[in-house]
Amino acid sequence: MIPLYQQYNSLGDMLQRSAQTRDDKPAVIFQGQPTPYKALDQLSNQIANALKKAGIQKDDRVGLYCINSPWFVAAYFGIVKLGATVVPINLLLNAEEVQYILTNSETKALIYFDAFEPNVAAVKDHLPELRHLIVVGKPGDLEARSLTEITAQEDPTFEIPVLDQKEDVAAILYTSGTTGQPKGAMLTHRNLLYNVNSVIRTLDLREDDVFLTVLPMFHSFAATGCMLTPVSLGATIAAVPRFLPDEVTQVIAETKSTIFMGVPSMYTIFANIPEDRQPDLSSLRFCISGGAALPVEVMKRFEEKYDVPICEGDGPTECSPVTCVNPIDGERKPGSIGPPILGVEMKIVDEKGDELPTGEIGEIVVRGESVMKGYFKRPEETAEVFFGEWYRTGDMGYVDDDGYFYIVDRKKDMIIVNGMNVYPRMIEEVIYRHPAIAEVAVVPEPHALHGEVPRAVIVLRTGTRATKQEILLLCRQHLGRHQVRRVVEFVAELPKTPTGKILKRALFRKGEVERGVAGSLS
Repeated sequence: MIPLYQQYNSLGDMLQRSAQTRDDKPAVIFQGQPTPYKALDQLSNQIANALKKAGIQKDDRVGLYCINSPWFVAAYFGIVKLGATVVPINLLLNAEEVQYILTNSETKALIYFDAFEPNVAAVKDHLPELRHLIVVGKPGDLEARSLTEITAQEDPTFEIPVLDQKEDVAAILYTSGTTGQPKGAMLTHRNLLYNVNSVIRTLDLREDDVFLTVLPMFHSFAATGCMLTPVSLGATIAAVPRFLPDEVTQVIAETKSTIFMGVPSMYTIFANIPEDRQPDLSSLRFCISGGAALPVEVMKRFEEKYDVPICEGDGPTECSPVTCVNPIDGERKPGSIGPPILGVEMKIVDEKGDELPTGEIGEIVVRGESVMKGYFKRPEETAEVFFGEWYRTGDMGYVDDDGYFYIVDRKKDMIIVNGMNVYPRMIEEVIYRHPAIAEVAVVPEPHALHGEVPRAVIVLRTGTRATKQEILLLCRQHLGRHQVRRVVEFVAELPKTPTGKILKRALFRKGEVERGVAGSLS
């Protein structure tokens, strides 16, 4: 098999070539309606032409704020065909967070789904760089060009420019990091083409596969595994906008989906469905679990109930994202994230970057063509996460004699809700806005369904009062839904180190804490 980065000049070229021999084959099935490859390719061309007429040029950033649908896929490819960079927006973010990402990325155009117009309207006047809007669905009060108008007026052909695979950035994916502010991981066309190629080779994926895609396409796991990978194969995407078990199982049955990629909370729900309501998942060849650690008991119950194997893997956004996965045709080790996939090197190192022996716990580092170019306009923070060519994942783990990796803890002070990164400092800063707050520490609370939820431990100022409802309301006003959970605790004092630093580790409750790199679902 010729590697994808040698077959195609760019991601846009990949879709164009896949469509040339599969005119009428469904590329995306959404709400029972198929979008053939030819139509998807033409729609992406029309979007590219519309952006070009609006003055969007190579290397400009274009935001994409849309549900899982053929429109997301077409917009993504339309942006990258132009040589511009797509900036996917997390649908769970509030207006303040959307504004930060659009401002930081210097986004010049935004393609958005009509349901998100209130957030767009709230931030538009604060974004002088944002010059052009395209709305998917019913136009509202904003001066936005509708996708319906674009499909009626724009040329369905487009000549894709020759791009520099290794240097030209296809996507900037925002992920929280050690500073607490989201950082934009720059993924080049080479990064993504290489990772897709490795995923296909490792998992024996096929052209006749149907990928049930309920993981959000704005996230790296779904973008690579559930969108770019099937398009490269000429396979079919069965797009579902949100995780409702009955709807998902209905789509699996109707489309005869063969591949399901999910986060542990989804498998937990399926494993707990009563026998008298058990859905038919027999069309699935196998499932992939990522974004958080899958409890061994959940894996066991799911596989016994449905007779469908689950392969657990891992990988941070900065690595495009897949770095390792348990092999579908080889030994699967429950609790392990598997060996590295084709073209990826991993090792365990100490704080100096020196490799540690088998079985010793240290930081997991990664090297390969799928590792990001760097963080957008953050050279110092980019340098901090590398030991030379090796990307520092921030995860503590070890490798066994067979080359299977295990994660035991995180260096990054993150909480993972359904695979979605939640940074405690961001929540703490919001809670500190309440006048009664003296101190607050946000730590992970193990949760059977969501993996982790934020738990705010609060000390009040003397002579003041605050209620749990007040704290939650404040958080809802300034944070995304995935960052707000009903776990608030008031205490007399917080444990501290001799130097006065809050000792968060002492606040952690016992129990297995799921680990992940971003996903979403409530």
